Amino acid sequence: MSEDLIKGRLGGADGYNVRCTIDGDRISGRAGGKLHGKDIELEITERGVQGTVGSEPVRVELEEGELRGNVGSQKLVLRGVDRVTGFLGEPIVGWNVVAQQQGERLQGQLGSTVLGRPFELDLGSAPGWVGTLVAVVAFYALEPRASVSVSR
Repeated sequence: MSEDLIKGRLGGADGYNVRCTIDGDRISGRAGGKLHGKDIELEITERGVQGTVGSEPVRVELEEGELRGNVGSQKLVLRGVDRVTGFLGEPIVGWNVVAQQQGERLQGQLGSTVLGRPFELDLGSAPGWVGTLVAVVAFYALEPRASVSVSR
């Protein structure tokens, strides 16, 4: 039996690779390279998804058809299954999330067309929302602007 993978690229040519293994309800892998990458460890539970990226916690719960929670210091809201939309961060300084699954491929965009990052993943058997969550977690881990808390 071949192992089930989510793999692809975030941010185009100057971006980074994302590669995770799916084992039942556990998703584990890495975003970025050996030196500058971060480990991703997620578990799908009855209520949502929890885990870590690098040393930061990831916790989202399903509420009223939306996944809501936090990736590290940032708020996250995602809705949809194969067409996923949502938001990471605070309203003015955050990133829109848009992704569309076609078969086993997921294509999406984090943030604006100019300052954002496109992503493309092969999902294996995972649904689009799982791939989108992995992309958001990888973006948070590796995009310097994403993990900075805005002081008010």
